Amino acid sequence: MNTTETAPPYFFLLSSQRFVCFVPPMSSFPQMIRVQQNYPAPATLDFDAVVTKEFAAVRSRIKPGARIAVAVGSRGISNLQAIIAAVIKNVKAAGGQPFIIPAMGSHGGATAEGQIDVLGTYHITEAALGVPIRASMEVKQVGVSEDGVPCFCSVEAANADGVIIVNRIKPHTDFSGELGSGVMKMAVIGLGKQKGANTMHMAATRIGYERAIRGIARVIIRETPVLCGVGILENQHHDTGRIAVMPREEIEAMENKLIVEARDMMPLLPFEEIDLLIIDRIGKNISGCGMDPNVIGRSVYGYVSSISPVGSFRPYIRRIFVRDLTEETHGNAIGIGLADMTTTRLVRGMDHRFTYINALTAVQPQVAKIPIYFDTDREALEQSIASLAITDGRPPLIVRILDTLSVARFEASEALLGEIQKRPSLQVLGPAQPMTFGSDGNLV
Repeated sequence: MNTTETAPPYFFLLSSQRFVCFVPPMSSFPQMIRVQQNYPAPATLDFDAVVTKEFAAVRSRIKPGARIAVAVGSRGISNLQAIIAAVIKNVKAAGGQPFIIPAMGSHGGATAEGQIDVLGTYHITEAALGVPIRASMEVKQVGVSEDGVPCFCSVEAANADGVIIVNRIKPHTDFSGELGSGVMKMAVIGLGKQKGANTMHMAATRIGYERAIRGIARVIIRETPVLCGVGILENQHHDTGRIAVMPREEIEAMENKLIVEARDMMPLLPFEEIDLLIIDRIGKNISGCGMDPNVIGRSVYGYVSSISPVGSFRPYIRRIFVRDLTEETHGNAIGIGLADMTTTRLVRGMDHRFTYINALTAVQPQVAKIPIYFDTDREALEQSIASLAITDGRPPLIVRILDTLSVARFEASEALLGEIQKRPSLQVLGPAQPMTFGSDGNLV
């Protein structure tokens, strides 16, 4: 057997109703090449200076002694602590009394303690920032959208003198359009806590995501003391590319423009088709869906794991193998339902309660389904490749990434070398090397 072929599966009849499929182990796997996507060099930002400059538009609106809630979410945003620290510094300089509220819907198990733990993962703590965290899950209805959807807001936010919503702006994982994930979405889902998040998702099943978010966000911005939004754009290196402070009356118009910039900055995989994508880790800090559907080309509403390309999603990925969860996700494995194979250690590392609450709040139970899982990476890879049913002897097209935020550097199997060499934006970083496994059978 050569290094690119798999042995055919053999089926054994154990009883009149049960078959077991056994795939003999591969003698070896395709060698992998380290590749870099050459994006524009990132600019270095002085976060304190940039935020201070941007705050000029709203500083006069903060009255001495005003209680200002700074809303922080659950995403793994680069330089988040430094940006939040700069926001707090500017609020204090204007005479305000800042405090932090978690704005993350049902994440953290939909408990105040869980959401404080999530913030702590990003070093957003009372000790680090010198301000209190008020994490109550209590909400109040502040109005009804034009579509008749009840609009809920955190009581802590609604009772403050001002609210500053801080979030990354990027294409959404669940829908496409002129709005993405950003300040407006956080106003609805983040400030709305679990009840607001669930209400929006229920409404979205009837009227669509963008319409539901825009309608509810307009009510929240109008009826609560939202002072401004702080929109963060990240470049292809998963680093801060821009920070924009948006006064409350300009949030929607400015976000419409910023999402266009964010879409242009978004890093994607450079291939049209991939046989097997290996993802080292998924988690809520990576994407609202654990792994970004914009990168993997699979919809949260379901996909066809077909050998032949089906539908318009690109890249077309035939198999996805997810190896593990991030530490920051606190066991929330939402999005694992988009994978074809995973590991026993990931399944054991799941917090089923956190995962199920998140999936049910989003009205997307399918993204919490557990795929076939194996004790070792080696087994998962063998079976993933065997399931491709490659019969013409061609080598499989394999790509390995750390996570869907980190695709500036990746590994690709030798079979993709020809395509890589045709693209000036791709640079080979070294010779092909075999996949390396530890004594436990897992990839190093």
